[in-house]
Amino acid sequence: MAREFDGKIMVVTGGSRGIGRSIAAAFAREGAQTVLAAASPANLAEAAKTIAAAGGLAPMTIAGDLRTLDGCQQVFDQVKARFNRCDVLVNNAGATKGGKFSDQPDADWTDGFALKFFGGVRLTRLFWPLLKDAHGSIVNIIGGAARTPGPEFLVGGAVNAAFANFSKGLVAMGNKDDININVIHPGSTQTDRVEMLFQQYAKAQDKTVDQVRAEAVSKSGIRRIAQPEDVAELALFLASAKARHIQGAAIGVDGGSTPGYY
Repeated sequence: MAREFDGKIMVVTGGSRGIGRSIAAAFAREGAQTVLAAASPANLAEAAKTIAAAGGLAPMTIAGDLRTLDGCQQVFDQVKARFNRCDVLVNNAGATKGGKFSDQPDADWTDGFALKFFGGVRLTRLFWPLLKDAHGSIVNIIGGAARTPGPEFLVGGAVNAAFANFSKGLVAMGNKDDININVIHPGSTQTDRVEMLFQQYAKAQDKTVDQVRAEAVSKSGIRRIAQPEDVAELALFLASAKARHIQGAAIGVDGGSTPGYY
């Protein structure tokens, strides 16, 4: 039986672990040829092995530093050379740091913007012609702090807000070129990345990691911390034909924990 994404090329950054790997696995399950881009060759190899073992097409992997223009260019050049096609671009890479504002050095800010914001902007610009040819989709995985910032995550909140604004600003171009652009704002999701943030928050607040984790659930009133698959299923839907009239949306997958200040 034919699947919707058979023959489609799907590129996901930060695809070696966590949310990115789950998104790639969901698309591979539905027939897509996935391309995973991330910094660690070892993590990429493990992700590709896991996805292929689950029955999907073996992913193409590209290791590089997406904080740089050269790293982004490398991803585009390899995809273009091998496939000359891109149907779905998922900008997921990003690892902004939490902590006390007064303790965070300038490097935390520049690094946060370099990977998540500038990496996403550059890849969007590079892949735009291929996405236009394919009448494709962009799904940007950003985060609830774009709308609900907090003092222990000022770098992430600022980066996320900038990337969300950029995404919304592309909608008129997307309509003109028949490219869908949508945003997913995950809340706390059970990944290695969130465990690292819990450790940073714990240090900033002089608490234990277990206290911070428990408070993340109780304070917001959510039923549970999200799983990566919760985000993956929405990404798959937003890139599908069923969601073609959903354009410029920003959807939270957070159990209601980030209601937003605006």
